[in-house]
Amino acid sequence: MADRVTVIGWDGSPLTAAAHGALGAATLVAGAGHHLVLPEVPPGAERIRLGSVALAARRIAAHRGTAVVFADGDPGFFGVVRTLRAPEFGLEVEVVPAVSSVAAAFARAGMPWDDAQVVVAHPRTLRRAVNVCRAHTKVAVLTSPGAGPAELGLLLDGIHRTFVICEELGTAREQVTVVTSDKAADHTWRDPNVVIVIGGPAAAQEGGGWIAGRDTGAGVRGWTLPPEAYGGGLGEGETEPLRAAQLARLGPRVGDLVWDIGCGSGAFATEAARAGAAVIAVDRDHGACARTDAAARRFAVQLQIVHGTAPHVLENLPEPDVVRVGGGGAAVVSAVADRRPQRIVAHAATRDAAELVGRALSEHGYEAECALLQSVELDTRSWTEKERSVAFLLTGVLPDRAP
Repeated sequence: MADRVTVIGWDGSPLTAAAHGALGAATLVAGAGHHLVLPEVPPGAERIRLGSVALAARRIAAHRGTAVVFADGDPGFFGVVRTLRAPEFGLEVEVVPAVSSVAAAFARAGMPWDDAQVVVAHPRTLRRAVNVCRAHTKVAVLTSPGAGPAELGLLLDGIHRTFVICEELGTAREQVTVVTSDKAADHTWRDPNVVIVIGGPAAAQEGGGWIAGRDTGAGVRGWTLPPEAYGGGLGEGETEPLRAAQLARLGPRVGDLVWDIGCGSGAFATEAARAGAAVIAVDRDHGACARTDAAARRFAVQLQIVHGTAPHVLENLPEPDVVRVGGGGAAVVSAVADRRPQRIVAHAATRDAAELVGRALSEHGYEAECALLQSVELDTRSWTEKERSVAFLLTGVLPDRAP
């Protein structure tokens, strides 16, 4: 086993005394190509070009001597430290930090970043990273081969964003480019790079916030809000108790894409977006689309609003994680189920309609549940009934998809 492993963060600045000391004693040095050619690397040290950090960790664990691992930026921030400290390698790790590539990127852009979301994009997580860019006004994306600026731009089709692309930060080839998201695929970008994605309405924060990233609990308290918050006039399928139950069943979260089909006033779409999810709101009525847009602006959330009639309008939409079907019945539920979201919720006014929706879910391999929800609103001055609502709530869960 290596006697000592020192991880050195590298941001292009001169190496610190601690880094020089670790390198002077190193018999093995691992890093990217531009790290291994640094003049401070001992000429007699074994050199490992980093590809898989896990494979490098196994070689380091078998090495008899002192090892140094180079990493761009702060190695403790989405970096190699997590892998090297895994119990199976048994390595004792010391860290010499540097400015993270995210901090450097925002510095180059001259922007604050305490209100930014930070995501890592690999081919397997690219879709979720894109959903964060859809939902939030400022996102830093740590890219990887196959999940870079071009791929981000292609998957943001129809959503306007500005990209600040920072290539090879800290090196002599460092370059910062500003393009719109629709133009990102027209270029070839050098790895490694960080993409700052900016766009959409931002809630004003006097003196900055109190927590890094967007505070999804900011503003009005409550997962669901009363009709007055949306100007009144909500539809039958938009009552507060029903929306609360639908939100509870779907559990929208950061990284998810939610479809709200038959968005009506935009109440559910807005509340799903307030939870941090990306939302596409669909309605065939121009007035409903306008009301949904107004609700999104009122609560400073980002929605993509699509005017059209389901199920045909759904064909070209990106893949959803969870879906609320607010209108269209069993035919729309069947079309949605063909796209295999993890969860679907719908409602029906009668038992016959509920049975049709439940059958459509079951026939598509979903585990279907149905509950009869009844709520009665009372006037607390006289304790008399003000309003009564009854609805069948249907939920479909796809068992072969991860939650």
